[in-house]
Amino acid sequence: MARHLSTYVGLAHRGEQTLADSLRQVATGHPEDPDTVGVCTALARLHDENVRALEGVARRYGEEDVEEPERLHAEALPKTREGGVGLLRDLQDLHMMCALLQSTWTILDQAAQGERDEELHGLVQSCTKQVERTTTWLTTHLKAASPQILLVGP
Repeated sequence: MARHLSTYVGLAHRGEQTLADSLRQVATGHPEDPDTVGVCTALARLHDENVRALEGVARRYGEEDVEEPERLHAEALPKTREGGVGLLRDLQDLHMMCALLQSTWTILDQAAQGERDEELHGLVQSCTKQVERTTTWLTTHLKAASPQILLVGP
């Protein structure tokens, strides 16, 4: 069995939970934007499913809680920023969390293939698709909201 797989299982598990919590925080913190509230809430539930799905893998491979330098893991958003520019910054933070999680899933997928673990490979594929959907929505929302907020906003 792979010696360091537990490190990345832990990073993926923590990353999915952090993203779900942060999506909920952004939904709660920006009630003035119904699209953000609805979509972030729905996306948080989907990432919660990824957290639950990872529990079996964590039991099988272990889950190492590594003390990482700040630059190698994302913290959940403790609070949201105010106003339109604050919304853009919060969405950018979520986008960065997705990028970190995407690379974590890529690494785990390579390990799953090397280990010939079809169950882990299937889970990684499913979770990766969800992160891609979240990233796509964030990018689209940033593109749609930024001209209004930056050029016309109050």
